[in-house]
Amino acid sequence: MADTEILYEGDYLRLQRIDTWEFVDRINARGAVVIVAVTPDDELLMVEQPRPALGGPVLELPAGLVGDIAGEEDEALAVAAARELEEETGYRPARLEYMTAGPPSAGLSGETQWFYRAHDLARVGPGGGDDSEDITVHAVALDRIDDWLAARETEGLPVDPKIYTGLYFIRRERG
Repeated sequence: MADTEILYEGDYLRLQRIDTWEFVDRINARGAVVIVAVTPDDELLMVEQPRPALGGPVLELPAGLVGDIAGEEDEALAVAAARELEEETGYRPARLEYMTAGPPSAGLSGETQWFYRAHDLARVGPGGGDDSEDITVHAVALDRIDDWLAARETEGLPVDPKIYTGLYFIRRERG
């Protein structure tokens, strides 16, 4: 394989080139966890938060970085998933089930995202993220989710495609 040239390195990202291919890697985390969580009232939990790269808010599944806390670089994936779900939504899972993993954008980044299904949720707080985040929690009934998501897209709110991945797994689970 060709040598890697570092084009830029910031606090969190590194832009690299191999031959003519440019890509980015995180330097402060091992990747990210994405959590598919359904409340006891059969509602899918989603978060809406500002994403400067897109110039406004985006609707997403709860998610977060793994190993980005000093002293916790070797944090277990399921621990990160539980931590992020509670921080962002105020719900704590009794059990987490690994579903799948893969790259969010294989041509742009070397990052891996691990999907977890959260089971048996208990509300333990308000959610909304930590002091650096501005998160709005949405809990939408699964029997209304398709129309609700379509309406958000019509309003101009970007909907992260990972939501549809999560819905695929929920629907497969329910047969």
